Amino acid sequence: MKAENTLIVHTKNSKELKVIKAFMEALKIKFEMAKESPYDPEFVEKVLESRQQVREGKVTRVKKEDLKEFLGL
Repeated sequence: MKAENTLIVHTKNSKELKVIKAFMEALKIKFEMAKESPYDPEFVEKVLESRQQVREGKVTRVKKEDLKEFLGL
């Protein structure tokens, strides 16, 4: 009897995905691609947009001592 193992790979971009797929195919390792993301696409889009805003410096920074005033408490 042959033991099966499951490997979950998190690629950062399509280039990494292509390399991993080519590697698996070259070694004749069976694999399957998930059909759907476990995350809500709208949520993912908001997270990616927020990350882009941070990279562009479009953020509001609040000092800890000013937090109550900022929140209106």
